[in-house]
Amino acid sequence: MFNGAYLKQRLGWYGALWVGGFLLSGVSILLGMLFADMMAMADIVLPVMMGAVGLALGVGVVMALVSGQTLGTKLVIVILALLLVLPLLWAPVSAAVVIAFFADRSIEYSAVYAGFQIGVSRLLYPLTEAVLGPGLFDSIWGAFQVAASIVGFFSALSNLWPRIRRLLGPEPVAEPVD
Repeated sequence: MFNGAYLKQRLGWYGALWVGGFLLSGVSILLGMLFADMMAMADIVLPVMMGAVGLALGVGVVMALVSGQTLGTKLVIVILALLLVLPLLWAPVSAAVVIAFFADRSIEYSAVYAGFQIGVSRLLYPLTEAVLGPGLFDSIWGAFQVAASIVGFFSALSNLWPRIRRLLGPEPVAEPVD
């Protein structure tokens, strides 16, 4: 029905995309802060990085659709992409949020961050109101931020852990006690 190994590989790609979007955005904003204000750099870097993450996600989905995988595998890939699009787009934004936190700046002054929050609000507000009733949107937005950050953290950890273990070397073998 579906290829589990291929799906696991794709989840690894999504994790690598999240980590790459976070790190590249963070480094770009930090380097840009040498020449301009943090919010100005965030407004320059975030659209580029969110576009790059979205494009990479789209290319990955198209590659899966034209691959020789089963229809079930392709369907799962498309569903995963739809479920992960917001957490993946959150990766560059979360880098800006982290930098703003440590710089003691309010990220809400970034026009791109505000636009992203408004766009997500337009998507999530009607859904939350229909399903959970009015007045819970702030909780849903907070939950989205936490969930997207957790998805990113665990995807990064799952991708990096095997590499870290290889760097640390093989585990010592305990000698039998007589």
